[in-house]
Amino acid sequence: MEVGAVASMQFVKGAIRAAKLVSEYTQHTLLVGNRASTFALSMGLPGPTNLSSPESLEKWAKWKQNNCEPNFRKNVIPVNGCGPYRPVIGVSDLQKNYYACDNKETIDRGSILANANTGSEHISRHNHDTISMAVIDKLGHIAVGTSTNGATFKIPGRVGDGPIAGSSAYADQEAGACGATGDGDVMMRFLPCYQVVESMRQGMTPKDAAVDAISRIKRKYPDFVGALFALNVQGVHSGACHGWTFQYSVRSEGMEDVEVYTVHPEDN
Repeated sequence: MEVGAVASMQFVKGAIRAAKLVSEYTQHTLLVGNRASTFALSMGLPGPTNLSSPESLEKWAKWKQNNCEPNFRKNVIPVNGCGPYRPVIGVSDLQKNYYACDNKETIDRGSILANANTGSEHISRHNHDTISMAVIDKLGHIAVGTSTNGATFKIPGRVGDGPIAGSSAYADQEAGACGATGDGDVMMRFLPCYQVVESMRQGMTPKDAAVDAISRIKRKYPDFVGALFALNVQGVHSGACHGWTFQYSVRSEGMEDVEVYTVHPEDN
């Protein structure tokens, strides 16, 4: 139950190290924004650092040229290509064939509904960078951590499931650990890693616990994309996924190298 997290942090490369500092040197659980960056720098992490790469700047420039599409907004109308965005007033307006902005522009119903998406289509193995890791030491202590750059084209200020305890990661040395990745905006509503660890505490195998947690999400959101791994205190591990083929790696005492395990959605 020692937890540290940071979110919306800029200028500091070692986000997961910053999260550990929150756990070790504060009584808080979560620090966010530039104040989190200030804390990390004051505790000795290197920076401030420009975290933009030529690839990310090129992607951003092309996105701006495409009127900031795709994005994660819904039920809104952009006054210009990249905003500002204004809400569609009332549910009934979605049933109309047009919506008149203050500038009297007319936008058809198809354009409105095009903005009303869940965001899942932006999440895939090709644009994800989440790393979640669980470790058991020789004394049986368990630690888990997750680090991510977040969803591509996210709305500024968005916090995903990465820093939310019980969502992208959770551990209890009486039961085991879990790490998750995918459509964090959906998955965090279910705290899937907390669910996995509690299921193992109640006697479920890692496989059954992982499948159960994914099944709970896909019953409500059949189009979501995500995956998780489960690890019990004996070192038995498994994974489950939905919407993509998921791979996770394992290395334990006596192994000469990492072994990669592949999980298919149909395995659930």
